[in-house]
Amino acid sequence: MSEKAPVVAFINLGCRVNRVETDTIALALEEAGCQIGTPEEADAVVVNTCAVTGEAEAKTRHTLRHTMNLPNRPYVVATGCAASLFADELSELGDTLEVVPLKAEVPSHVLAKLPETATDALPCTGAAPTPTGRTRPGIKVQDGCDNRCTFCIVWKARGAGRSVPLGQVIAEVEKTLAMGAKEVVLTGINLGQYHVVEEGTELRLPELLEAILEKTAVGRIRLSSIEPPDVDERLIDVMAAHPDRIAPFLHICLQSGSDSVLSRMGRKYDTALYENAVRAAKAKIPHLALGCDLIVGFPGETDEEFEESLEFCRRMQFAKMHIFRYSKRPGTPAAEAPDQVDPHIMAERAKRMHDLAAQMRAAEAKRLVGEEELVLVQAKGRGVTGGLFEAEVDPALPVDTLERMRIASSDERGHVVAEHL
Repeated sequence: MSEKAPVVAFINLGCRVNRVETDTIALALEEAGCQIGTPEEADAVVVNTCAVTGEAEAKTRHTLRHTMNLPNRPYVVATGCAASLFADELSELGDTLEVVPLKAEVPSHVLAKLPETATDALPCTGAAPTPTGRTRPGIKVQDGCDNRCTFCIVWKARGAGRSVPLGQVIAEVEKTLAMGAKEVVLTGINLGQYHVVEEGTELRLPELLEAILEKTAVGRIRLSSIEPPDVDERLIDVMAAHPDRIAPFLHICLQSGSDSVLSRMGRKYDTALYENAVRAAKAKIPHLALGCDLIVGFPGETDEEFEESLEFCRRMQFAKMHIFRYSKRPGTPAAEAPDQVDPHIMAERAKRMHDLAAQMRAAEAKRLVGEEELVLVQAKGRGVTGGLFEAEVDPALPVDTLERMRIASSDERGHVVAEHL
């Protein structure tokens, strides 16, 4: 055994699924005897790349160059979507960089380059259920996408939709619980399309939720982003039947609140379907908080279409919005579309949408005052509610405590104060 275990660092770019896959790689290397550290001290750095937009790809290249040039000169591995799509181009960035498109192969490549690893590494326990320090670990249950949105290239990098067998999902949940987690986040590139057939029985997302609740002692399950057509009556009923064990939060991808823009995007729904899904969910799930992704400045977006989108968002009363300015992804139809929106107009639209998002978040947090909420403690004095509102809690509460509290107050940021019952 070496006197000092080699240090591996991780840089994650992109989506929630990337974060889960980074945690999986980190756990494998930790179990092999590596220590998890910072890029500045690491012997090796794994960069999980993103290629969802041209801007994301440029950030990937910048990150790789910067990491290779750190004073400690680490061995750098690039994996993820950009590595899958542009392996040859990334390989030319430097001699200390290795491109490994298949994430399952990353640990073996890293270990082959490192000094002898320690054999008595301690398992990760307590306040950090994942080696990278996340107290709400993700469980990847689905990968790939069969949609063909005109702005997206992820389907080329990730491949066709496919789902993880139930037994494997249950095993991953049990592993995170053993490491101290109280809440898990189910993730997928297209989560709502989860679909496996086992012993002649079809299991979709609602059945997966029921199986996890039945077969494990998980405190709370949270869903990551989901497409509007997948928020159906069956899913809503399962969430409503388990209010204490399924977080009352739905991040339903929107992208635009204008039907004409949605059509140009190649999305498989319109605002009427979206609104019907939201109304049905809010009717059955008390204190449901709603999140979304939204793009401003999509090619051809007129002032009128933007106003439609703004008004639709106001009507939906989102509690959490991820707002993006459109960024060209070379190789997609949208990148070649006419009437590209001026960046200054995009910036102004983004500001207006951010202002609305902040107002709605503050209003939704205020709506919780006086109500009871299950709060997960994530750090000393800080927790998160079921609706993903940051909560100030008693600093004496241990990390990973999941406790019912009363919301005493809220502020203009949408933060709340949660007190013991």
